[in-house]
Amino acid sequence: MLHQLARPYDPLRPLSYFDERPCFLIEDGGSLIPMSPGRVKRYHYEYKKNGACCVFLAFEPQTGFRYVEVRERRTAVDYAEFMQTLLARHYPQVAEIRLVQDNLNTHTPGAFSEVLPPAQAFALAQRFAPHDTPKKGSWLTMAEIEFAALSKQCLDRRIPAVETLRREGLAWADHRNLARKTVNWKFSQTDARNKL
Repeated sequence: MLHQLARPYDPLRPLSYFDERPCFLIEDGGSLIPMSPGRVKRYHYEYKKNGACCVFLAFEPQTGFRYVEVRERRTAVDYAEFMQTLLARHYPQVAEIRLVQDNLNTHTPGAFSEVLPPAQAFALAQRFAPHDTPKKGSWLTMAEIEFAALSKQCLDRRIPAVETLRREGLAWADHRNLARKTVNWKFSQTDARNKL
């Protein structure tokens, strides 16, 4: 996986990292506490849980491109629809995407057969060359680093609804894409062999 970065950029076979993370929808429920003599204005920091959703992210470090989608669940169907949209919208001409991802039961070519007829599912699966991260090594995916940035810059507050999270996530991705933010990866193959 680390040797993939050493290869020169190939626009017909881009390297992309994929991951997803759950996100809780939390609404402020607190109210203003009446002021009293000698006390400043205070708030109740109560909140209301509005459920959960899942943020999907694909990141191409060699170009600084990322694609974010907020979905209501994390199922094989959601994974397949995300990958289908990623290819159709952003990579229609590529031969294949070298895809680094966690080894989860939903991250399989079989997921495509849940949303497409068999021939189309097979054709779509052939456009991905999956590279699973090692067990106990999911931190090796650069998508995790992008999620850290997303969390710090966007999600580190209460967001009450899926639609709000979608708007905020897309705005964050657009901003980072325009700036071509990427990752300065310093972990070498030798370091990986020693650590793992």
